[in-house]
Amino acid sequence: MQVSTEQRGTLHRLRLEGDLDIYAAADLKTALVDALSTPHELEIDLAQISAIDTSGIQLLAAAKREALDTGKTMRMVNHSAAVVELIELYDLAGWFGDPLWLPQASQNGGTA
Repeated sequence: MQVSTEQRGTLHRLRLEGDLDIYAAADLKTALVDALSTPHELEIDLAQISAIDTSGIQLLAAAKREALDTGKTMRMVNHSAAVVELIELYDLAGWFGDPLWLPQASQNGGTA
């Protein structure tokens, strides 16, 4: 799992790449805690998530809960097909509250 960060004004963006699974959870948890400790709005780009398991969904849900509890804005964008599949399997789209947008390449069968 690779995590890159970008700061634009009041927006703090995390771009995640690779497998969001139990093996990556500890590293991602640290990045999420750090991002949620800032006064900035948090956006998590999930376009490059190739696989996700229950621990990955639990970690995203915990981050969303922390954001809600502390009055911060957190949204997930550019959901990969793997992320959409698991969110739909667990029927969590409404709870997360973020529109499920697939990256353009995924919508067109891999072509832009």
